[in-house]
Amino acid sequence: KTPYSRMGDGRAVLRSSIREFLCSEAMHALGIPTTRALSVVGSDQPIVRETVETAAVIVRMSPSFVRFGSFEHWSSRNRIDGPGDQLRVLADHVIDRFYPEAREAKNPYQALLAAVTERTARLIAQWQAVGFCHGVMNTDNMSILGLTLDYGPFGFLDGFDAYHICNHSDQQGRYAYARQPAVARWNLYCLGEALMPLIEEVESAEAALAPFTTIFSDAMDDAMHAKLGLASKRPEDEALVDGLYALLQESHADFTIFFRRLCDFDAQLEEPARPGSEVRDLFLDRERFDRWAVDYRARLAHEAQARSGNPEARRIAMRAVNPKYILRNHLAEEAIVEAREKNFSGVELLLKVLQRPFDEQPEHERYADLPPTWASALEVSCSS
Repeated sequence: KTPYSRMGDGRAVLRSSIREFLCSEAMHALGIPTTRALSVVGSDQPIVRETVETAAVIVRMSPSFVRFGSFEHWSSRNRIDGPGDQLRVLADHVIDRFYPEAREAKNPYQALLAAVTERTARLIAQWQAVGFCHGVMNTDNMSILGLTLDYGPFGFLDGFDAYHICNHSDQQGRYAYARQPAVARWNLYCLGEALMPLIEEVESAEAALAPFTTIFSDAMDDAMHAKLGLASKRPEDEALVDGLYALLQESHADFTIFFRRLCDFDAQLEEPARPGSEVRDLFLDRERFDRWAVDYRARLAHEAQARSGNPEARRIAMRAVNPKYILRNHLAEEAIVEAREKNFSGVELLLKVLQRPFDEQPEHERYADLPPTWASALEVSCSS
């Protein structure tokens, strides 16, 4: 037992430390708010997980590691009166250090909750837009600064499945990809409940939490327009996006590869999608994709007019938001297998590739390939 473990071995293993090191840096390169990783220090000390592994320490960096659960801790202990008012001490610290504008509000604690609500809604939209699944979104893993925090059984979508579960311990699918926005909203309500002794009025807390859905929806709408290369918005866009998600779900088309290939779709504007189309070949029902492509092509025609007929500008814009390289589980696994033999060249190379996720990097093309068959058998858990 270690001092801060709940009941057993609180040490980390090399496997999980490498995964967090790589993913936090990959997320940073994608422009998604996250804690950072400075280093991984290995040890030969044996650690018992599913098997005996070796230990490691990852050095993480963040402006703050205060979590939603930090407020729940003090609120649940009723430390809210007199000199032992630790809940107020913590809230004041967070406000003064990170949300000074909230201090000017009529109710600073309500303003804090509103600011955290906005940051969290935007963060989850960024997760969804790149197909990132966190895996364990409890309140202790939610940052008060709206950062991606605690990389455990995370995973990026390969074949699209709205209800993909990346944590094999999550038997009920509580943290499935499509459920992440609802879980984030629930966690914010838990934070609001913890702050109630300071906010005092239920209506004030509800007012701070209410914008979550709208902020998230607007951020997702902006992200999807950018991913599809649509600079303007039209009434038919909602049906276009909904139709695309249905297509992706039906064929389980690779999420990242689809959007990256779509960047070059405008080369086929003048004719129907044809056999051999790199985008079309990702779908089992190619005729259904063709029907969606007709609507998408018509929508792009409006964009081409708006951009003076310059498809290259759209291609460049799309490639700036649709990554070619993400940390797929099988890539991490390959690097980890080498690292167990004290060969860290695979980790170093993968890190370099992930630091430039939007660049073509033709010399590293294999890192952007479809996952191999054996990758579907990989499972990750909280100790991964």
